[in-house]
Amino acid sequence: MNFTQLQERLRLELLRRIDRGSVNGALLARQTGFRPSHISNFLRRRRTLSLGGLDRLLAAQMLTVNDLLALEDAPSPPRESASSITHTAVPVVAPAAAIHDPVPPSSTTLDLMQLPLGILEQMRSRRATSRRGWSRFVSVRVTRQQAIGMQPLLPSETIAVIDRHYNSPVSYQPPLPSVFAVRVGNALQFRLAAFESNRLILRPIELNYPVQLLALGPHEMPSDLIVGRVCLTIAPIP
Repeated sequence: MNFTQLQERLRLELLRRIDRGSVNGALLARQTGFRPSHISNFLRRRRTLSLGGLDRLLAAQMLTVNDLLALEDAPSPPRESASSITHTAVPVVAPAAAIHDPVPPSSTTLDLMQLPLGILEQMRSRRATSRRGWSRFVSVRVTRQQAIGMQPLLPSETIAVIDRHYNSPVSYQPPLPSVFAVRVGNALQFRLAAFESNRLILRPIELNYPVQLLALGPHEMPSDLIVGRVCLTIAPIP
């Protein structure tokens, strides 16, 4: 398969996602830094991509070249049958990338976690406007330090999937508490969270560990510190 065929398969997959409502041209432009007209012309076959442009679109939509190779060959496939992808690829990244990178570049991806299609797509978001151009799902491997106070829910080496379009301290399913990934200084912590009296209250699961109070600055919002909601975990069996 040549480079032109890879671009065509990416174009068809993006059109399928646009038809499904999971993305649109404006969001693709924000995720990649391309002009909307650049995205539109690519989708309409009026222009091609450079190798770097292909890589940026793949990273924005959490796709890999292997995903494109999995698309079914057909001369002119209709949009409804353009893809045979049955999974969602979520990048495993370093904590710093989860905190700071709107669209983590492929160079920061440590691994890819394959999840059945539909598991993440059905989840509700609660996103601050500042996160509009951010890719939604990333995952991190929980370190021993991050696991302190969060047993047995988050043992060390757990893969935690973070929904970065849910950065409100409101519980996802009240009255059940939600676990959030929170930026504390330059570190990533996992805690239950609440917002009271201009302070973000971080509670561990284990009662013998202390509660943390993070005072917000005059122009800060809870969404500035909440990286996202932990929406899925995959833990090793001891």
